[in-house]
Amino acid sequence: MKQLTIMRHAKSSWDDPKLGDFDRPLNPRGWKAARRVGNELKRRKMKFDFGLASPAARVRETIVGLTEGYGQPDFEIRFEPKIYEASVSTLLELVRGLPEAASSAFLIGHNPGLERLLVDLAEDGECRDLVAEKFPTAALARLELPVQHWKDVQPGSAKIAELLVPKKLD
Repeated sequence: MKQLTIMRHAKSSWDDPKLGDFDRPLNPRGWKAARRVGNELKRRKMKFDFGLASPAARVRETIVGLTEGYGQPDFEIRFEPKIYEASVSTLLELVRGLPEAASSAFLIGHNPGLERLLVDLAEDGECRDLVAEKFPTAALARLELPVQHWKDVQPGSAKIAELLVPKKLD
């Protein structure tokens, strides 16, 4: 079985209208949420062996905030430009191309792609319905995939084992 944890970046700032979307940083609420989620990952002893991330500024800063709560990651994080503004088919292609040695991967990026990917991968259930309604900033979902190889990941086959929403961690 493979595990895939999907996280949407934390809340970004719109304070500087001259900045392009790719370069927008986190706002104070986003920094707080990223640290809170990092603390929760540490508390739950969640471990990963590979990360795939959008190179956008708000994703990079979300990772910094996570590490402030969780600690320095002991796994490779690869920044993949295709994640930015990715379609579900592109994201699924990236998941299917994850390194076989990775059994617990971490994917961090943007909506609407990540929300749609989660809904497509997850089997029916309450958590899937919640994600379909809204996958908020800094939310995180851990999927259990009934496959031995990433290339075999299929829509509708994953179980959402955990769903973390920063507002509910208070």
